[in-house]
Amino acid sequence: MAAVTPARTGDRKLQLREVLDWMVEDGLLDTASANKLLQDARSALRQTRHPVLTIGEARLRAAKPPHTPITPQYLTEWLAGRVKMPFYHIDPLKINLNAITQVMSSDYAQKRGILPVEVSGREVTIAVSEPFMTSWETDLAGMLRLNIKRVFSNPIDIERYQGEFFNLARSMKKAEASGVATSGLSNFEQLVELGSNKTYDANDAHIVKVVDWLWSYAFEQRASDIHIEPRRDFGIVRFRIDGVLHQVYQVPAVVMIAMTARIKLLGRMDVIEKRRPQDGRVK
Repeated sequence: MAAVTPARTGDRKLQLREVLDWMVEDGLLDTASANKLLQDARSALRQTRHPVLTIGEARLRAAKPPHTPITPQYLTEWLAGRVKMPFYHIDPLKINLNAITQVMSSDYAQKRGILPVEVSGREVTIAVSEPFMTSWETDLAGMLRLNIKRVFSNPIDIERYQGEFFNLARSMKKAEASGVATSGLSNFEQLVELGSNKTYDANDAHIVKVVDWLWSYAFEQRASDIHIEPRRDFGIVRFRIDGVLHQVYQVPAVVMIAMTARIKLLGRMDVIEKRRPQDGRVK
């Protein structure tokens, strides 16, 4: 069965049967294993799910040496070649959240199962897990007036980061909106002095959500250090991973101040003190 992309007028989803047929053709599965997996999926009413999820959960190994485990990630990379699309691994540390979350709304992305991952010059890169669903492409290119580059990504990652990226960006915007304008800030000293302004609530729901995300994301990425670095009009959050600092997010100044206050509160430190070093512990 040839991996030929159908015409854009005939949107359709990947079918479990066709993916299993391709795997048999490429020596990843034998016919008996493919038929059993298909029958099991029918019995469990899982045929409507993305094939990568259904096949990945079976925990199979490739029929041909070196008998590589067929994980969702392995399957996605192989499938990208089958449908003749570039494979794209979504690395949150390399994503410019400020840029990609302005490309489309969260609802638009979720309804179409897509995720913007890069914006550069006149092109926006969109991660997809349904290579034959393309009707949205022309409409989006017209709205953005940008060229669209589609790449193939793990559907698990797309669904996960749709929520994380847009929710984080939304929390940042709402937290920033709840503060005062920062256009009058002219230097670092003025920025620091704003830390005593009660307008910035360290217990604000949006700030709590952002800081909770910071902890969980740092743990997930195995970061040894979290750096929150103030600048004149914004702050930068960096993680140290394997000895290397990675920029994670550029934070509005008002949000950075509230985040710092929130962390101090959790660590039982003096929120007002800004000059002397303090030690704290978060449980």
